[in-house]
Amino acid sequence: QLQLVESGGGLVQPGGSLRLSCAASGFSLDYYTAGWFRQAPGKEREGVSCISASGGIIAYADSIKGRFTTSRDYAKNTVYLQMNSLKPEDTAVYYCAADMALYCSGYLRQEYDYWGQGTQVTVSS
Repeated sequence: QLQLVESGGGLVQPGGSLRLSCAASGFSLDYYTAGWFRQAPGKEREGVSCISASGGIIAYADSIKGRFTTSRDYAKNTVYLQMNSLKPEDTAVYYCAADMALYCSGYLRQEYDYWGQGTQVTVSS
């Protein structure tokens, strides 16, 4: 069964950091574009970042540029989202997604085939 499982969410103070992980099981992420998305209460889901299968193309939403970094570890079949300088407005459920055909671009499209269950990130003092 193809599955994506996020972890690493939690409660953090403003200015703090978290690293989210997205581990794939049942398939190899090597050939998939991976994306990170988030959805805050009462808001639509928005794209955060994406990384191409090769890792050579990475795109970020303007709202998190310079603070968040996406990477992937092929040996661990995992994609990461390092989040630094967190702000209260970063509070949301964060989801990872994977798709073999979708290109990673600044448009941060959401038509991914596979999605994780989400992990809560709360930024509050």
